[in-house]
Amino acid sequence: MNTATVMLGPVHYWYLLGVGAIVAAMVLRANVVVPAILASFVVALSFSGSLVGATISVFNASLVAAKELFNIFLVIALMTSLLHALRAAGSDVLMVRPFQKVMTTGTRAFFMLAAGTYVISLFFWPTPAVPLMAATLLPAAIAAGLPAMGAAVAVAVAGQGMALSSDYVIRVAPGISARAAGVPELAAQVADKALVLSLITGAVALGLGYWRIRGGIRPASPQHLAEWQQGVTLAEDRAAVADQIGSFDKSSIAEGLAASEAKDAPADKPRWGTVLAVATPLVFGLVVLVMVAPALFPGLPTLRGGDAAALVGGTAALMMIVATFAVMGRQAMHTVADHLVEGLVFSFRAMGTVLPIAGFFFMGAADTSGAILGVAGKGPDLLFEVIQAWQHMIPAQPMVVAFGVLVVGMITGIDGSGFAGLPLTGALSGALAPASGLAATTLAAVGQMGAVWTGGGTLVAWSSLIAVTGFARVPVLEAVRVLFVPVILGLVASTVVAVVIW
Repeated sequence: MNTATVMLGPVHYWYLLGVGAIVAAMVLRANVVVPAILASFVVALSFSGSLVGATISVFNASLVAAKELFNIFLVIALMTSLLHALRAAGSDVLMVRPFQKVMTTGTRAFFMLAAGTYVISLFFWPTPAVPLMAATLLPAAIAAGLPAMGAAVAVAVAGQGMALSSDYVIRVAPGISARAAGVPELAAQVADKALVLSLITGAVALGLGYWRIRGGIRPASPQHLAEWQQGVTLAEDRAAVADQIGSFDKSSIAEGLAASEAKDAPADKPRWGTVLAVATPLVFGLVVLVMVAPALFPGLPTLRGGDAAALVGGTAALMMIVATFAVMGRQAMHTVADHLVEGLVFSFRAMGTVLPIAGFFFMGAADTSGAILGVAGKGPDLLFEVIQAWQHMIPAQPMVVAFGVLVVGMITGIDGSGFAGLPLTGALSGALAPASGLAATTLAAVGQMGAVWTGGGTLVAWSSLIAVTGFARVPVLEAVRVLFVPVILGLVASTVVAVVIW
């Protein structure tokens, strides 16, 4: 569209003011749900001029977001229900036990702890992976001579950073980014690019992180573990921060899972525990092969749209039923339902606040704004129209645009969520792609890196990094200081690579 034909009205400026209010709330560490709901109301009121219509639009915004994102919620629920079933069998612990046998030095422990966290986090997200690592690999790493801060760095970078920012298996983040960018059919491309960028960022961050803690590595000794176990647990620090950010924070959820794990752990591991511990990673490994096979062998059919997420969710559901029947026998009929309910509760606690935020940003996209504002067919394309009207002011230099999207993503991650800012970074990526000469999928992946690495748990002290440092028994602010330079340099490196190769 020619910029001369784009006429901006009050509704556009109210929408921009809403975006600014949400970003400001994130910077100030305030909850962004209230600004998102109020901004939705004001924009709808400006568009329709009706109080009743604007009030209805507030509801429709979250409803449309729920319809667009429910497949993501369901995948999270099914994966979490599988984890509950595996925990009842003792398989969750058995899956990571082989890593303990190779942790003979502090250096090896650092990278093995990172590898174990990365693998588990890819399939179950870092939130449940953190207590699992703390119960199994972390003591072995400490005894091998790795300082507690080194353990926190390895877990945070590999789990909250690398695994969560790509989200390559569960594909929640790529799905949100692609949908917000207006290219939901290209979610697989966003996932592939995010995987590459996450590995580059992680390699730089892990390497520099190891360099920063290497001086604290000592020869292996059981005495290290005894000294570490006698340390302060930092429970008071975690409780103080939790009071500021509320019980829906991911760190609170992680600690709840840890408590649940301790309560539900069976006294005697069922004989099926070992079988399930081997079968689960093998089955999901086959799922990953099915996803990546078309890229390696172009003749094979490609999973399109939400098929990849559906494949993961369906596999999780079937594995959960198998695991539950193997452990519970005739009682499994009721237990399967309980696991599913627990998964749904966790899913909405972890992701529920995304709905009103996503609803506001969907109000700015033509494909979804009509349903929110009560317009038949496509509604106003507010964000794209603003970008088109002002695109002569946007530097056409791809590197500048990419780093701009990265910075916006990092700002949105300041709230400690990581995923809440993806609707914004995705929408901006779709709008800025034509002017920059970069693909929308590339910019969306870059913005995803900024948002998730910042808010997912590596750069802000009020994110789920609290859980990591709590289990490692190190000060959370000190961990942020250690992680800051490695993660920032990693993000810079991955953004430069994204512009150069894509």
